[in-house]
Amino acid sequence: MYEKALLIELQELGLTVESQKQISVYYKHKLVGNYFADIIVEEKVILELKAAEFLLSSHSSQLYNYLKSTEIEVGLILNFGEKPEFKRIVFTNDRKINLNQLRK
Repeated sequence: MYEKALLIELQELGLTVESQKQISVYYKHKLVGNYFADIIVEEKVILELKAAEFLLSSHSSQLYNYLKSTEIEVGLILNFGEKPEFKRIVFTNDRKINLNQLRK
C-alpha cells in the first residue's frame, strides 16, 4: 500500500513515475535476466521500497545492481519499517562497464 500511496503523492507533484518497471540485464550483449524496480521517477531516480526492521547490505546491493543495468545514476532506498530511514546511492555512468560495452 505504501508504494501506491507514494505513487499518488509523486504524481500529484507533477512528476512522471513508473511502477514495477522492468530492467533488462545484459552480459556481452546477451540478455541474462530482468529486474523490476519499484518506482522510477522522471527516468532519473530509482526508488527501492522496503518495510524491514532495518536496512541490510543486501538492500544496497540490489539497488547497485539496478543502477549498473541502467543509465540512471541515482537511487534511493526508502525503508517504511518501524523506524523509517533512507539511503542514497550514486553510481555514475562512466563506472558502468556493461553499459559502456553496449554503447560500443
